Order: sequence, then structure tokens, then C-alpha cells
Amino acid sequence: MAFDIEMIKKVYENMPSRVDKAREIVGRPLTLTEKTLYNHLWDGMPTQAFGRGVEYVDFAPDRVACQDATAQMALLQFMHAGKPKVAVPTTVHCDHLIQAKVGAEADLKRAKSQSNEVFDFLSSVSNKYGIGFWKPGAGIIHQVVLENYAFPGGMMIGTDSHTVNAGGLGMIAIGVGGADAVDVMSGMAWELKFPKLIGVKLTGKLSGWTAPKDVILKVAGILTVKGGTGAIVEYFGEGATAMSCTGKGTICNMGAEIGATTSTFGYDDSMGRYLRATNRADVADAADKIAPYLTGDPEVYAEPEKYFDQVIEINLSELEPHLNGPFTPDLATPISKMKEAAIKNNWPLQIQVGLIGSCTNSSYEDISRAASLAKQVADKKLKTKAKFAINPGSETIRYTIERDGFIDTFEKIGATVFANACGPCIGMWDREGAEKEERNTIVHSFNRNFSKRADGNPNTLAFVGSPELVTALAIAGDLGFNPLTDTLINEDGEEVRLEEPTGDELPPNGFDVEDPGFQAPAHDGSNVVVSVNPESERLQLLAPFKPWDGQNIVGAKLLIKAFGKCTTDHISMAGPWLRFRGHLDNISNNMLIGAINAFNQKTNSVKNQLTGVYDAVPAVARAYKAAGVPSIVVGDHNYGEGSSREHAAMEPRFLGVEAVLVKSFARIHETNLKKQGLLGLTFANEADYDKIQENDTINFLDLVDFAPGKPLSIEFVHENGSKDVIVANHTYNEGQIGWFIAGSALNLIAADNA
Repeated sequence: MAFDIEMIKKVYENMPSRVDKAREIVGRPLTLTEKTLYNHLWDGMPTQAFGRGVEYVDFAPDRVACQDATAQMALLQFMHAGKPKVAVPTTVHCDHLIQAKVGAEADLKRAKSQSNEVFDFLSSVSNKYGIGFWKPGAGIIHQVVLENYAFPGGMMIGTDSHTVNAGGLGMIAIGVGGADAVDVMSGMAWELKFPKLIGVKLTGKLSGWTAPKDVILKVAGILTVKGGTGAIVEYFGEGATAMSCTGKGTICNMGAEIGATTSTFGYDDSMGRYLRATNRADVADAADKIAPYLTGDPEVYAEPEKYFDQVIEINLSELEPHLNGPFTPDLATPISKMKEAAIKNNWPLQIQVGLIGSCTNSSYEDISRAASLAKQVADKKLKTKAKFAINPGSETIRYTIERDGFIDTFEKIGATVFANACGPCIGMWDREGAEKEERNTIVHSFNRNFSKRADGNPNTLAFVGSPELVTALAIAGDLGFNPLTDTLINEDGEEVRLEEPTGDELPPNGFDVEDPGFQAPAHDGSNVVVSVNPESERLQLLAPFKPWDGQNIVGAKLLIKAFGKCTTDHISMAGPWLRFRGHLDNISNNMLIGAINAFNQKTNSVKNQLTGVYDAVPAVARAYKAAGVPSIVVGDHNYGEGSSREHAAMEPRFLGVEAVLVKSFARIHETNLKKQGLLGLTFANEADYDKIQENDTINFLDLVDFAPGKPLSIEFVHENGSKDVIVANHTYNEGQIGWFIAGSALNLIAADNA
């Protein structure tokens, strides 16, 4: 039986009447996205139509999920909120703090030793506040959610940008910062600007070497890393219904890389099969009863141009396998063009490592198809030319693929099986030789490939592909190898061709597991004690941020003018810094150390205007803070792209940054800044970015009149005494301005519960 089945039944009980009412109010057929959103309005029954991309709307998500790296700060904030128990079903998943190095058993043992303090903290907080806890080794949050909690027509938020993976089971699942999660865990409404809608019509059917991953790689190439910003992507068509549920999850998972709020698919037989295979027949039975409400209206899919803001059509029968990268997930290259592109761009053709698995591609179907290729290595007398590694998505997946012989197949070709954790996908990879920073090529089935992302080496060129393509390329060891047309030379000197991958959508003998790794919370956690050692370097209780003093910010200094791409990895790196995710002071020492300073084109080197000396960004920020001097950060387009980590907003706030002024924001990061009481502003005229100089002093001229829809005027006083007044736009509504005035959204929650 499913977790929280009564909650799910309640969602389904409300859905027909609410959707019918919404259809009446809107006056037209509805998309699946609209049905789900209108069924989750905070006020219940719809009473008005909402303008896409215009109006902020209060929603009531069904559940919250947190991974261990972000859960630390989220739960530290929840403790500050003063609530005895979470208001909605919530889970914590220990998947980010397990470093891949030797293999699953040794790596997990080492992680439990090194991060024992953090795991114990998360376990005890979960036990106290009614939160389900998934232990280290249980699996990656998004795979575990898909296997246990996701359900068609539901709405969830999660403190990880790839929460969107649950769209593969028909959810509206959205990545958020910890402060948003605390709102919902505290029983408050969750606010979101009503999204625009992008429809992707899938015709034809996948076959041969082409996989669901190739759909999102193609879409990323079309929309780019910011083309989905402010929108939900809804997939439909014969190609969608013919695809496996986990394949749909892969597509939704990597939708985070186009900036989309989330992605989703309508309920169909593949979802029903997956629910039943994962012991949730009760959910499938309930969904079957209201199936028409769990997908878009027929009129919508018949004439999508009438109902979506943008429509993309992809013929899966003609789609070619793709590799995306390096350094950005939207540089899409069909495999037939990769050799040409690699030679033209001087990308190293020799592949050093191939990696499969992660939250994006670790389903039974993915692993079985990759294993069918691994088996051919011995059958065709080949040798794998690149190192090869696998991160199973969950203990259920790992146990099942071991039972069915796939792990043995991989080990016979020299593969390393890492723990059921994120590992290299999020930079938790102790890769031998990475410190040499040699230029090299790797291929993986993950979702992101920013510079330094996997191994910390800025000269590692990472390319994203499907598990089966990654496996073939690892066998060949050649980035230019096209398995559709090219042959390999085996140990007997013969030319052999890899046969098309094959696999099962679901395990023929069912899923199996001895210990899934779940810890249920205490029924009454009032007597559970949560302790944090004041001397700990890993955990630190939070102090509230100071409220706004009601005055204009004056005499501020420019901390950094970031040049080009500045993701949350640049603002708050992961990898070895993950150990400090529960200690705001310590982790603030990584603030913006990956951002490029526009004035000297260096990372982690900015001018301290108080001394005239160049120093690390956090050091200069601390110097300004100690002197009582406010600072601001200036950035380029899509600032804060990538992970949902709110540390990228909390660290600047903690170190005295008052405002972030950029050309444009990624959605989650802009919200995170607002939640933490920072000013997230955009240039009214993007060309004004060029007017900002290294030694500027900054004065806000009309912050005292801060109001929705009213731009702010900011004076930049240059070293020679000249000035430029720049107009900055913002998207704050009355409630969000209230967060700024209070010092943070959490301060308001705590005040309400005092």
C-alpha cells in the first residue's frame, strides 16, 4: 500500500468538482497543468482565472521532500519556526554526502563515519517533527520519491531543483529553496507566479539507440538553459503515451536544465503499470477512477496552439541520439555530428570515463539496456576502453539489478558500482588525478555538466547522453564513435558492430529489496531532543537576520561584478563544501568563489575598496561587514541558474550583501533571495551593466518608497566623482516586501508563532 493513501484519496475526491469549476471560470478546455494547479489552490474551490506569468497565486502542495545537503538548513529554519510537527507529509533523503571513490560498501562506510553528526541530526529532527527519514544508502531522493511517493495529479515541492523528476508520474513537482519548504511544512500557503505553458507534442515512437534522454537533450537545444523560465512544460501525444513512466521521469528531471518551473505528463497506462509494480495498486485504482481529470482535455491536445504559449513538436521516429556539452547542458549535438564538432572545437576525442545512473537515469529500464551493451563486450571479444562506473538510484534498484545479474555483467567489463547516492553527478567524486587539472573528456547520463561540476577539474569536458549511448562510448573510448554506423576492432582483429540496446521497462520478476532504508518518525516526538554542539564545524543553529531599518541603503560598495554564466555552483560550490551545508558561517567561505570578476577575468579575486588590495570574495565581504559597510553584487543573464540551493542566497545575506542586481534571474534563486530578505533586482536597461565600475559606491535613492510595480533608482558614484543613476526593476508583491521589511520570510513565520 502507498504512503499517505488517505491524503491521495482526498486530492482525487476534490479534483473533479474543482477542475469542472475552473473550466467553467476559465471558459475553455484545460491543460493537465491547469487542472492540477487549480485543484491545489490554497483557498480550495476556484473563484477566478489567473493570468499566466503575471499573477502570484497561493497553493497548497501535498507534500515536501528534502535531500540531506539542503535539509540541514531547511530543518534548522523549521526549528526556528516554532511548530511542533510538520503540517504536510515530509521526507528527508541522505544522498548528497556520500563521496564516490572506491565502491559502494567502502564509500558508504566512510560517509557514515565522516558525516555521522549530520546524519544523526537529520534523523533526530525528522523523528521529532514527524518526518520520514531515508537513511544513507537508501537511494537518491528523486528515484525514491518516484518509487514511493509521487502520484498522478499531485503537487509537491522539494529542496532540490530536480524534484521535477516526479513529473514522470504526472505530478506538478517543483524545486524550491528551504525557506519555501519551511512555509509548507509550517502549514502556510506556498506562493508561485502562475506559470506560462509550453506544450511539447511527441509523435512517432522511440526505437533502437534513441532513448527518452534524447528527447530532453533535443528540447534543451531548442529552448536553451533559460527558455523554460517561468513556464511549465507539458508533454503529450502518441510518443508520450508509448514511453515508459521512468522514461518520462528522465525527461522531466532534466527539464530543470532549461529553467522550467517543472515538466509533466498526463496519466496513462505506463504510469498505472509503474504504480502497480512499485506496490501502489491502490493509487493506480484511485487514479483510474478519475483518469480524464489526470490529463489534458482532448481539445487541448487536438489544437495545442490555442492553449499553450509555445508549442514544440518532435517526431520520435526521426530523433537521433544526442550528446550535450561541454560546460553547458543545452549545447546539443546529434551523435552523427559529434566527431565533426569535436575536431572543429578541439575537444579531446579520447574518453577517460563513462558514468551512468544518478537521479536522472537509474531506472530498471536504463540499467537493463546499458547491461545489454555491456554483455556484448565479452560476447564480441571487446575490451572497454574507458573507465566505467554506475550510481544506482535506490537500494530497490540496486538489489533488483543485482538479483537479475546486471551488476555481475557490469563488473565483468571492469565497472565500479558506487553507492546508491548522487556521487559524481553533484561533484561528490574523489576522482584520481583530478587535482592535476589535465584537459580530458568524460561522458555521463547525468543532467548537469558545468565547469568543475563532476570532479572539480575546470578542464574536464563533460558530455551528457543516455545511459546506453554513454555505455557504448565508454566501450569505444572515442567521443567520435557513432554506434549506429561505426564498427569496433575486437581482440581477434575483426570488425564488429554493437547491436542495438534492449531492455525491460519493468523487472519481469518484480522489484525486490531486503531493507529499503526507511525510518518512520515517532508518533509523538515531543520528548525527542535535538542537540547541536556549539563547537561543531558542520552544524550551527541559526540566528534571525536583522529587519530592514526603513532607510535608504547608502555608502554600499560593489563586492563583485560577475561576468557571464554565474550558476549556484559558482555562488556556492558543492563537492567538498557539502560538509558545511548545516553551518552558515563556515560555508559562507565559498561565497562566489567560482564567479568571474568582470574587471580582471579572475575567479575569487576582487578589490577591497577599504584597502585597495585584491582578496578572496568572502574575505572582502567579511571586511565590509566588519566595517559596517553594506555591499551589493552585480551579475549577468540567468543569474543563479542550476541547483535550488538556498545557501547561494543565505551566504550573501549573512556576509552583508544587501542587493543583487542582474540582467535576469533563474526562478528559484530569485525567490530564494526574496525569502532571505535580500533585494533581487534587474536592470531596466541591460546596457547599464557596462556602466558599473570597480570602485563604485552605491546609494539607493528611493528604497523608502519600495512598492509593488515601482522601479528603484540606484546611484553609482564612480571613483572620479561622476555618477550614473540606474533604474532597477523588481517583481516583489506586498507579501514579499513584507519579507524584506521583516528581514526574512522566516522572521515573519517565527513572529506569528511566538
